[in-house]
Amino acid sequence: MRLPHPLYGLYERRLAASLPPDRVPRHVGVILDGNRRWARSSGKSAATGHQAGADKIAELLGWSEDVGVEVVTLWMLSTDNLNRPPAELADLLGIIEDAVRALAATRRWRLQAMGSLELLPERTAQALRDAQEATRDVAGLHVNVAVGYGGRREIADAVRSYLRHGAEKGISLDELAESFDVEHIAAHLYTKGQPDPDLVIRTSGEQRLGGFLLWQSAHSEFYFCEAYWPDFRRVDFLRAVRAYAARERRLGR
Repeated sequence: MRLPHPLYGLYERRLAASLPPDRVPRHVGVILDGNRRWARSSGKSAATGHQAGADKIAELLGWSEDVGVEVVTLWMLSTDNLNRPPAELADLLGIIEDAVRALAATRRWRLQAMGSLELLPERTAQALRDAQEATRDVAGLHVNVAVGYGGRREIADAVRSYLRHGAEKGISLDELAESFDVEHIAAHLYTKGQPDPDLVIRTSGEQRLGGFLLWQSAHSEFYFCEAYWPDFRRVDFLRAVRAYAARERRLGR
């Protein structure tokens, strides 16, 4: 329920003040879902919905900085999404290209492209690589931009990378298989060297991961928000962080 504006602002401030600093997630993954349904509900085009979703990203990153989050992973386009109608896909890819360029131009966040860039049009892949290179030296919030991303494919890519690395060292397949351990997967994921996501947020009311960070989210807390992504508000984000802070994390123990 949306509160009247004066009460909404007061509630938001109190909610932000109530967050314990030592219980804030280091890494937040966000499934940006509901752009098309948001557009359809208001009689607008899918492209309008995707643009509204792209316009929301900088706000989310600012909110994340405000509470002390260190890493944000944004799932902007899945490998399955590449099968969308060509006209819609072309619009969406163009919006993503513009969005990552705009984020990089702020020099506020360090962007990292993650996904199967070889599946994307070269123009889109190059825009992602350029944004990553342009922000390589930025010390701010680390932002993983997942485009052409699928969790199963990431794990397969990690295994291939591990095997190739071993082969380059002259290690036999039998030796690699004998010494293989779960940590070898982690060391070859797109997010290697980063903390696993503490909190995964999905908008639009869908209550499933859909392949997002399958390996990394084994011990993550999940928060499902009813709002479509373009309607996602700071108060929704703060509620998600508050819910995370209130949970007892057992981490598989």
